[in-house]
Amino acid sequence: MELILKEDVPKIGKTGDVVKVKDGYARNYLLPKGLALELTADGLKIIEKQRKARQQRDQELKDQAQEMAQKLASLSCTIAMPSGENDKLFGAVTVADIADALRQMGISIDKKDIVLKEEIHRLGSYHFHVKIPPEVGQDVKLWVVKK
Repeated sequence: MELILKEDVPKIGKTGDVVKVKDGYARNYLLPKGLALELTADGLKIIEKQRKARQQRDQELKDQAQEMAQKLASLSCTIAMPSGENDKLFGAVTVADIADALRQMGISIDKKDIVLKEEIHRLGSYHFHVKIPPEVGQDVKLWVVKK
């Protein structure tokens, strides 16, 4: 039986693919669970409509990510930390500290999306990378100053 997949199905295909499967698998699993449609003109129209909506949604997400990257490009983040002799910090600057500092500046970024290039144990100037889905990222300057 030939079907059009409405969702990704492991080992079968991706959304919008036309696949040929055994009749029993189609009738007992794919069709009742709403994972596929029979290959008809109406089914092709439905899948094409879904594909266009997904492309539009993906483009909107990409535009938002580009906007966020531009905002981060002009940004410089400052964190005040207690330090001792030779500008050595008591502890370290973590991604959670950076996320909190960005949040105070009005930018909400999950700490999982912040990548430190090196551990920060001293006062000074550093850079960190912010991953912005989908496939966009931006380096941001970080200043660690004495509290």
